[in-house]
Amino acid sequence: MESLDPVLLARIQFAFTISFHIVFPAFTIGLASFLAVLEGLWLATGREVFLRLFRFWLPVFAVGFAMGVVSGIVMSYQFGTNWGPFSEMTAPILGPLLAYEVLTAFFLEAGFLGIMLFGLERVGPRLHFTATVLVAVGTLISAFWILSANSWMQTPTGWLLENGRYVPESWPAVIFNPSFPYRFIHMVLAAYLSTAFVVGATGAWHLLRNRASEPARMMFGMAVLMAAVVAPAQAVVGDLHGLNTQQHQPAKVAAMEGHFETRRGAPLILFGMPDMEAGETRHALEIPKLGSLILAHDPDGEVTGLDAFPRADWPNVPIVFWTFRIMVGIALLMIAFGLTGAFLAWRRRLFGSSTFLRWAIAMGPQGFIALLAGWFVTEAGRQPYLVYGLIRTADVASPIGAPGVAGSLLAFVVVYLLVFAAGTFYLLRLMRRIPEEIGMRSLKQGPLRSGGPGEAAVSGHHDDPEVTS
Repeated sequence: MESLDPVLLARIQFAFTISFHIVFPAFTIGLASFLAVLEGLWLATGREVFLRLFRFWLPVFAVGFAMGVVSGIVMSYQFGTNWGPFSEMTAPILGPLLAYEVLTAFFLEAGFLGIMLFGLERVGPRLHFTATVLVAVGTLISAFWILSANSWMQTPTGWLLENGRYVPESWPAVIFNPSFPYRFIHMVLAAYLSTAFVVGATGAWHLLRNRASEPARMMFGMAVLMAAVVAPAQAVVGDLHGLNTQQHQPAKVAAMEGHFETRRGAPLILFGMPDMEAGETRHALEIPKLGSLILAHDPDGEVTGLDAFPRADWPNVPIVFWTFRIMVGIALLMIAFGLTGAFLAWRRRLFGSSTFLRWAIAMGPQGFIALLAGWFVTEAGRQPYLVYGLIRTADVASPIGAPGVAGSLLAFVVVYLLVFAAGTFYLLRLMRRIPEEIGMRSLKQGPLRSGGPGEAAVSGHHDDPEVTS
């Protein structure tokens, strides 16, 4: 045990816990906006299908939101336990950014979440819709501050070093650091796509059992539309993000592309086996000059390789190289799925192809896999720094021995696998409910009060278990 590196164990522990955590905030970001759209469409059209879908996904959102909050609390404690010197050095900058997230996003979500979950019959449809929109906005504000803090660690600007601590010289420069706009948009689109594919997989599962199900057709059609529009847009944003990374973190891009040598007319390496000791990518399958065309927008442009940096500043190339390809490969599948769905919709066969519906089910978890792969690229590619170019990871770990870190890591693995396996199983059970049976009794009753088309569909159902589950 003593031969193990406590810094490596601390990094593994953080990677393990954040991998579980990030899935749920991403899901709730997308699902909160989806719920706001559903409720808005219900109020605008009065169609019961939108209210059914709102009630169908509301308890899923509640469980996912709770799991995200619980797993997020652990992250803040790890800053103090495993990375105490880092917390001390960066507290004047990262502390306020995380506090702003609590004071804006978390308070907004906490203030209106109860109304969103339990207030549909108590406050009226329009006020309830306002609460739903504010919760959705709160999730986006939360992503804003978290991505700002993380982006500052990637591309630190607006800082001064005073008495061994990094303090803000310019808050706008800290918040809107060079990589933040690209990473924020990229993350939000990833959250929307991941959620859309879960919704689409759920709709496809129900359609395979009942092709006439209007709620299933609606959720599947909306998911395919999201994939057809947002997946290509995400590719464009990803390209812009890559160019920004090439400018500010060229070693990360060199690892992503598997380029050990700086050269002009660099190929695009599709696959290969990066060998850090030999300084080359073995058995490379290449497309000539395409790497320079993508990174320099010139087929003969120069692409910086890892030989331009000291070996001590190289990230773990195989991890960055392969996780990047997982992310890009899934992104291409998403684009293909969206375009295929658009073609089938044009041919009026969107709901009739069993093969396409089964493809949709298989794509259900792929957004989260791509999301995790992207975060591994981002975080592993920043190494050996915690704050890129300023603070090395090995210099700011807490002075805890390997046995202590290993013991807590083992405890996290056991608890997380039990708790989150149970939570995920319950989420899947919620998604298996038959949409047509959600709130049927209350929808058939008379309205609580007169009003717009949305209010005419609301009835007294305080004892309806589907609303408060």
